[in-house]
Amino acid sequence: MSENLDKVLMNQNVAPEQFDWDSFESGLDADARKEKSDLEEIYKGSLSDLEENDVLVGKVVRLTDKEAIVDINFKSEGVISLNEFRYNSGLQVGDEVEVMVDRREDKTGQLQLSHKKARTLKAWDKVNELHESGEIVNGFVKSRTKGGMIVDVFGIEAFLPGSQIDVKPIKDYDQFVGKTMEFKVVKINPEFKNVVVSHKALIEADIEGQKKEIIAQLEKGQVLEGTVKNITSYGVFIDLGGVDGLIHITDLSWSRVNHPSEILEDGQTVKVVILDFDDEKTRIQLGMKQLEPHPWDALSAELKVGDKVKGKVVVLADYGAFVEIAPGVEGLIHVSEMSWSTHLRSAGDFVKVGDEVEAEVLTLDREERKVSLGMKQLSNDPWENIEAKYPVGSQHSGSVRNFTNFGVFVELEEGIDGLIYISDLSWTKKIKHPSEFCSVGDKLDVVVLELDKAARRLSLGHKQLTENPWDKFEAKYAEGTVHSGTASEVFDKGAQVVFEDVEVEAFCPARLLEKEDGTKVKKGDVVDFKVIEFNKEFKRVVVSHTGIFREEEKRNVKEAAAKASSSNEERATLGDIDALAELKRKMEGK
Repeated sequence: MSENLDKVLMNQNVAPEQFDWDSFESGLDADARKEKSDLEEIYKGSLSDLEENDVLVGKVVRLTDKEAIVDINFKSEGVISLNEFRYNSGLQVGDEVEVMVDRREDKTGQLQLSHKKARTLKAWDKVNELHESGEIVNGFVKSRTKGGMIVDVFGIEAFLPGSQIDVKPIKDYDQFVGKTMEFKVVKINPEFKNVVVSHKALIEADIEGQKKEIIAQLEKGQVLEGTVKNITSYGVFIDLGGVDGLIHITDLSWSRVNHPSEILEDGQTVKVVILDFDDEKTRIQLGMKQLEPHPWDALSAELKVGDKVKGKVVVLADYGAFVEIAPGVEGLIHVSEMSWSTHLRSAGDFVKVGDEVEAEVLTLDREERKVSLGMKQLSNDPWENIEAKYPVGSQHSGSVRNFTNFGVFVELEEGIDGLIYISDLSWTKKIKHPSEFCSVGDKLDVVVLELDKAARRLSLGHKQLTENPWDKFEAKYAEGTVHSGTASEVFDKGAQVVFEDVEVEAFCPARLLEKEDGTKVKKGDVVDFKVIEFNKEFKRVVVSHTGIFREEEKRNVKEAAAKASSSNEERATLGDIDALAELKRKMEGK
């Protein structure tokens, strides 16, 4: 260093104290150094106001595939990622944008700017203004989230609830991702920096305006075009362009409809007529079938009572079936007209919904629009030749259909029923209710006792198929006869007695159950009984056990008296007197 300095001083012939040290150290002369100093002062002045997090306005001077180069009048230009301009797809060179100094210099000396941060700093003021004013704002739908979507509004991530996307339920949320849409700021939480936006609110506002306009023009009988909005079990809601109307299920078609989905589907465009509405026109009743002629008007004028028709069973009830014989024209087949049988059953025993049936027109009222039908009329009435088929005295076999307290109904064939009175079931059994004798469904052999064709009444008998055993019992169990019997039941009033002919049951009163030793006949005892009453008509036999030995005692007394009176002596002997005295004591003891 000193050697170089000596050489300079020698070459310039300058004394050391006069040497320009500044020029030597900087390599600049005095004028150049002054110019440099002035520039440095200007530069320092330009940097004095540029601090990190400052928000400035810059101009886009160049665009690359990934970045925007922005001039903010600094010593170097700043760089901003194009991702921060996703909301502004039309960014061009020359556009002025708000930026914030992120870092004055990175490791390469590059000035780093952020458009997103600059927007965020000012976005809250703008969002609050929009919330108060209700103005519409554009937002970029960034992504899906739980319960809705994330929307970029001025760089702020706002929440769009799923229920606020549209007035209709949304099934596919992904269709909105990446789209720029209009929104209304509906809620702000400054503490948690939360913003809620709604697209539905804008739609509702438009609909409300349309609704008022549509409602003002509504008239009964007016035909409109609408879109199926919602299908329920009781009807269909139609969107008339902001106003909803209801088509009740009965107004969809002249034919019977089980569910509206059979006729319409969601989103379908249909023509409807206004049937009625309330004073405010908020409840609008619509119809579709009214746009078509009534089916009864198209019914053949030649159709008359007695004609045969075919149709499909559309409704089934216990009392009958409704059959559609023409589109929108239904006739009722009452269950009594389904079979000649007098036993009324459920209509479901004969037909089911969807069955194709043939029937005869029984009544036809075009003014009331009613028609009744019959199925049994297509087959012969079994009572027409009843006398030839079931004459009195003829024997047949039938099925037990049901009971009454007084008898049993037996079906001989479809439509032919007869009654067996309870008294005609058995010659010998005492039956309190027919169910004690047989069961429903049992086969019974019967004989025809009476026939009344006009009243369609048939009287049957079962016991008449066998001889009446009481004819022979009348002689066998005549009054005064004695038989061995078993006390099958013993009760307060007496005992039930069974003889060898099990068909014969006798009754012994309690006072006549006393034995010779003073005890009473018990259940299961086998003893002799004397018949004291026999009634063939009422099948009643009354017996006595006590009467047997008492009659014997009476006979003994009579015999002793006769013996005493037949003596040749004018006065009784002492032996006879002793015998009579002993017999008397025995009788008095009893």
